[in-house]
Amino acid sequence: ICYSETFIFKYSYIFVLCFFQAADLIINPATTFKEKPDPSGLVFGTVFTDNMLTVEWSLTSGWEKPYIRPLENLSLHPASSSFHYALELFEGMKAYRGVDGKIRLFRPTLNMDRMVRSAAQATLPCFDKEELLECIRKLVEVEKEWVPYSTSASLYIRPTLIGTEPSLGIKKPTKALLYVILSPVGPYFASGSFNPISLWADPKYVRAWKGGTGDCKLGGNYGSSVYAQQEAMELGCQQVLWLYGEDHQITEVGTMNLFLYWENEDGEEELATPPLDGIILPGVTRQSILELARKWGEFKVSERYITMSDLTAALEENRVKEMFGAGTACVVCPISKILYKGKNLHIPTMENGPQLATRFLNQLTDIQVRDSLLWYDNNNEKGEIEGMNGFSVTGSRN
Repeated sequence: ICYSETFIFKYSYIFVLCFFQAADLIINPATTFKEKPDPSGLVFGTVFTDNMLTVEWSLTSGWEKPYIRPLENLSLHPASSSFHYALELFEGMKAYRGVDGKIRLFRPTLNMDRMVRSAAQATLPCFDKEELLECIRKLVEVEKEWVPYSTSASLYIRPTLIGTEPSLGIKKPTKALLYVILSPVGPYFASGSFNPISLWADPKYVRAWKGGTGDCKLGGNYGSSVYAQQEAMELGCQQVLWLYGEDHQITEVGTMNLFLYWENEDGEEELATPPLDGIILPGVTRQSILELARKWGEFKVSERYITMSDLTAALEENRVKEMFGAGTACVVCPISKILYKGKNLHIPTMENGPQLATRFLNQLTDIQVRDSLLWYDNNNEKGEIEGMNGFSVTGSRN
């Protein structure tokens, strides 16, 4: 349970439970509507729906009532802490229109879990995950016609929490704003939904470090990566392969988790991804791929460290089968080349199908738009998980 603290006198505090409730949601939707875009021409994150969700918080009053209102610009004091000290966080999730016409969110409780962890790291106020998720469900229901009538497009959902206290002091903010905006999206990369990408790997740039915030979805983690991303593009690559440590451990690909499908040093067929050691973001797609692969039971599945030396040796010995990134925005993205120490390393992903990357993409897409698979979860013996089977936008909460 999360509480806000209000200082009463020198040695006493009063704790006030301050969660907002979806039952208190006030809906004043837009009365003028924008034209819906053609799903085939969408550029990621550039078109927004007619409405947004907002909830204000202060240390003295706690959370106010949630509102669904017309999308509008925010009015913030120029000294707001989010501007100066990056006290803000966000999430990324999607709503899909299934072939049966129903709208579903993909594993949204995992996003809510991660958002609460990020809020704690950023010293921003906690909230009830189920109440926020129900508010998001209602927002998507209001905007249901913005969910593309297409299996190759979706409605991207961006919950955001920012510090709004007008103070230049570096401290925990006493005011905050939670808001959610929606954007219909197509493929994340301009090259298409499943075309291979090239990477630039250089140890002079580091995305995250031990004891830092790399395992949280804070805006500062992303803004600080743009400089390296620009250099990668100048060198003819599309994304950065982030390395860590003296041994050049492979960590993430741009804003995606990374997977390597290979024959490992012991001659085993293995799907490997870096472990969650504090510098890796615990991606929802990452977790889903690991769970699917373990359910299939066809090859070894490992969360382990992989260095560039491991990869180059495996390439020389023809042990690499596929390499791909995974995340909410792109789902699964094959990798075909890595520029490392001035040399282009060819990754034979596309020559091998890519059978495994395609299988993951197809399986996840079937779940998202067809709800065709019961999701097996260690915490649920029936093998169902909300956001897969049962979390329907047009229905009530589970």
